[in-house]
This record gives sequence, C-alpha cells and structure tokens, in this order.
Amino acid sequence: MIIRNVRILGGELVDLRVSQGVIAAITPADPPSGAVSGDRPFGDQGDDLVVDGGGAIVLPGLVDLHTHLREPGREDAETVQTGTQSAARGGYTAVHAMANTSPVADTAGVVEQVWRLGREFGHCDVHPVGAVTVGLEGRQLAELGAMADSAARVRVFSDDGKCVDDAVLMRRALEYVKAFDGVVAQHAQEPRLTEGAQMNEGVISGRLGLTGWPAVAEEAIIARDCLLAAHVGSRLHVCHVSTAGSVEILRWAKSKGWNITAEVTPHHLLLTDDLVEESPVGAYNPIYKVNPPLRTRADVEALRAALADGTIDVVATDHAPHPIEDKESEWSAAAMGMVGLETALSVVQEAMVETGLLDWAGVAQRMSVVPARIGRLAGQGQPLEVGAPANITLYDPSVRTEVDPSAFASKSRNTPYEGMTLPGRVVATFLRGRPTVLEGKLV
Repeated sequence: MIIRNVRILGGELVDLRVSQGVIAAITPADPPSGAVSGDRPFGDQGDDLVVDGGGAIVLPGLVDLHTHLREPGREDAETVQTGTQSAARGGYTAVHAMANTSPVADTAGVVEQVWRLGREFGHCDVHPVGAVTVGLEGRQLAELGAMADSAARVRVFSDDGKCVDDAVLMRRALEYVKAFDGVVAQHAQEPRLTEGAQMNEGVISGRLGLTGWPAVAEEAIIARDCLLAAHVGSRLHVCHVSTAGSVEILRWAKSKGWNITAEVTPHHLLLTDDLVEESPVGAYNPIYKVNPPLRTRADVEALRAALADGTIDVVATDHAPHPIEDKESEWSAAAMGMVGLETALSVVQEAMVETGLLDWAGVAQRMSVVPARIGRLAGQGQPLEVGAPANITLYDPSVRTEVDPSAFASKSRNTPYEGMTLPGRVVATFLRGRPTVLEGKLV
C-alpha cells in the first residue's frame, strides 16, 4: 500500500509505503493531486492499494483508555463489533473495554471472552479492563492475577461506574497490581457525597431544583488515592477528571514524582453545566446527563490548561452508549453517559488545536502515545517511522461538518453534539496496514 501526499503530525508532505503491516518507507511527496474529498482519492497501482491523502494529517492510530462496549449483557446498546466499528470511524486502532458488563469482567473467563470477540469481530484491537472488585461491589478483590495471566493479558483494572471507596481495599489493589506492572484506574466519586446527585452542584443546580454533585466528591478521592499510590509505590490512573480542584491536586502529586496519570474526556473539554438549563434541545435534556457531571466554564478552562501542560496525560472518550429508552425519559430516571468515539478527535481539535493549546504532535501524544504507554500496549502509539507498526489515522482538519448521529456506526445515538458543527473528519484508519476505514467509510 502507498499512502501519498500526507503530512506526518502536520509537517511536510510525504509518501508512506506500507508492507506486511509496517511502515516500509517514507519519502518526500510530489505536490498533492487533489483534495482529500476528491472524486478518486483511492485506487490501484499494480498490486498496490494507493491512497491519496490530499494533504491530510497522519497521526499514529488513536488509543482509548476508557471505552464501554457493553458486551456481554447489553448488546442492545453496543457490541464489540459495533463499538470497534465506531472506534475505527473515529480514528482508533485500540480501545480498552471497561468491566461494567453483565456478567462483570471480574474473572479470567470473562476478560478472555471480550478479548476473543475483539480478535474475531474487532475493527481495532480490544484490550479488556478487569474489575478491581468482585461484581463491582467494592467488598472483595477480583481475580486480578488470573486476569493478568489470562490470554487477554489485562494490565488496567477499574470498577468504573463505581468508586473503590474503601481505602483499605484500594490500598490492597494498588499493592497487588505492582507484581505485574498493572495500574488501577479509579472512578473518583465519594458515594456518600453524591447520593441522589443529578448534576454539578452550583447556582444552576439550585435554580433547577436538582440535587447537586459537589466537586469535593471527586477531589477527596483523588487526594486520598494519590497518597495511597505514593505510600505503596504503585501506579494510579484517575479516570475522567472534571474539576479545577482535581487539577491542582494532580499537579501537586506529580510535583512529588509519584507514578500517577490522569485522563479527561472530550465532553469535559467543551461542554458546561449551563446546557442543562438552556440548550438548543431545551432544559432538563438527559443527553447532557453524564458521570461525572458537566462542570463550569472555569473548570473547562482549567482542564484544557492541564491537558496542555501535561498535568492531565491523556484524552479518553468514556464512550458510554445507551439505547433510546434509557436516555429519552425524565431527567432523574435517565441513564448517565454519552457516546464519544466518532467525535473525539473533532472535539479535541475544537477545544485544543483551534485555541492554540496543542499542536498535532501534542494531540498524538495525548490520544495515542501516552494512552498506549499507560495500557502497556507494545504495538500501539509508536512513532511514525520506518519499521513501526502501520497503525495509522489520516485526518483532514480543514472541513467542518454537522454532527448527524444517524450516520454513526455505534448502535446508540446519545451524543450531545447532534446538530453542532465540528471541525475535521477521519479520512482513513489502518490497523497494522489493513484499512478499516477508507474515504470515511468502514471497510
């Protein structure tokens, strides 16, 4: 395969030759023969597939540390097949599948089932996340060692959706995963401070009469767990950071040299809690109900700055698909969560690149290189150089498109961006040299 007229991380135009799943050559390109969206950007040249990128940016295939694929148990919302198709459409070549399935991924058998489904149906690599506690119930450690030794080779463990709020149990988990270089990914939510919580605690929650979700419920757990991780010398990853106070705690912990990483979601980089009160789709629309909740503009600005300066290490989607009946209900009864795989790169461009906070090399670090490093994925997030695995995303940042959820590959449509115009589109995705998306369409 030859990929012509592309710009690695937004640099000079080059041609890439891909052979046997790796980048075989990188050479200076002739001037582009047409736009990315031209009539025939793809064709054949002898035995080679020729892709004319028309000046598209080349990124290493994106890696998501936080994806809900729902299978087994909630195939009405998503499956490994549809979820990885959605991921490929978004430029991803690897995802970490969260453990809150039914049955819970708390044994070697369940994580191997998800891993094998990924190998059979996946449009990208699927790496199961193992539960920290049995049944996500927070009372007994799950089979961490067995999951680590399984065919799935689990290295990330999380009760995401629930917090490991017992400090002793969290300490034991952090100690246990040290033996195989694992990491505990904590959903930071003190449950007693968030009983019945519906949205960010503040002026708007008071005005709307919705029980508030205080920032301190997140910040208290992060502070405790940073101290625990430092005490036992283990790796801690903080899921979906959402407050300015959390950023300051992480900045302090990292200044100590502790082995702590953190993620932010695209929606927490762009959306604010005032959408619950006033939005294009009206007040109290559950499309904006998410865990953790949308926060204030000041929080959004702090999260953007933290992602730019490295206090927050990665962008993770927290892709949370739900069937229509779980979201189209009164606010209090609606499920929490948003789909995000197919819009993540566009939202990051809008929030971080268009604002000058990140360049494309920075985007690659935060959406591919560092997530792969945290997940201990040897074949992902590699530099785009000769000999590297051909996990490649072609992205055209020059277009703007209205988000149409009916065109999603995901089974679910619960996106907060419907009708919004966002920049950029994924033109093509390659998994070890095999195209999974061409011309924006699944292969």
